[in-house]
Amino acid sequence: MKAIAFNHSHPIEHPDSLIALELDTPSASGRDLLVKIDAISINPVDAKLRQRLRPETGEAKILGYDAVGIVTEVGEQCSLFKVGDKVFYAGDMSRQGSNAEYQLVDERIVGNAPSSISNAEIAALPLTAITAYEMLFDRLQVDVKGKYQTQDNTVLVTGGAGGVGSIMIQLLKVLTPEVTVIATASREASQAWCTKMGADHVINHNKGIKQELDRIGIEHVSHIASITHTHLHFEDFAEVIKPQGKICLIDNPPAPLNIDLLKSKSVSLHWEFMFTRSLFETEDMIKQHHVFNEIAQLIDSGKIITTLGEHLGRINLENLKRAHTLIEGNQSIGKLVLEGF
Repeated sequence: MKAIAFNHSHPIEHPDSLIALELDTPSASGRDLLVKIDAISINPVDAKLRQRLRPETGEAKILGYDAVGIVTEVGEQCSLFKVGDKVFYAGDMSRQGSNAEYQLVDERIVGNAPSSISNAEIAALPLTAITAYEMLFDRLQVDVKGKYQTQDNTVLVTGGAGGVGSIMIQLLKVLTPEVTVIATASREASQAWCTKMGADHVINHNKGIKQELDRIGIEHVSHIASITHTHLHFEDFAEVIKPQGKICLIDNPPAPLNIDLLKSKSVSLHWEFMFTRSLFETEDMIKQHHVFNEIAQLIDSGKIITTLGEHLGRINLENLKRAHTLIEGNQSIGKLVLEGF
């Protein structure tokens, strides 16, 4: 099978930052599915791992997490899918990825693909949808009204035009319609995208979170979903978060955060890492299967839309390098998708 991988961490401009390979097609066993890949999307984690990960000697690392494809084999312990099923998923960072013609994936982190949209549109969804869902409802518990927060919930989403922010805004408006959603975006195109996704307010994080919230007449927020550049905004977060509020982040701040700022308000700080369930095979690992099926139903019922930003062409070395370049530039709106070998 064809695959794109890397042997050593290099800048994307390096000729060997990614390499094209021909590998044996694996076989499914246990709870694994063998999926023939139709389309993939690229996420910041792809570039981060390429820059930081050191593949084991003699084994090239295949990156890629988002995928949509057809099940061609099922392991003997599989019960959720059969050969011929169309599926989508976000993968497992401890295993070989989706930048290949075929991939093995545990059925417990796989969902039935939506039937109403294209493969490219489906491929834009999995990783960001799971991240957004877990961040909102597992970590921040936005949907728990009156128990952890007051009824008047206001959620601040930083980097609202990115992949996670785009789906997060939609999930909030569909699943918790009473919540006020404030997204941050600095460019005009990004701000328009956040509005299209359903944000009630869009503010410019470059002008200061506190200052911008004052401008729109909002003093405090009950939840903060910090998707990017947490370290730049953390002092503002501590000031604008309500007492007993919740903050969740997914990025990797370059310096320690001064969490003492949160103590007087009894604010809780959470991490979200969508690979946790698969990496540790947690008891509730199958929850991702159920969430993907819920996302597919929301898509097919027209309640949320794909976050596809740009289709970059076929899955090959040249287009994957271009995708990594765009991701590293931190200027993409929505998701970058590649389709077919």
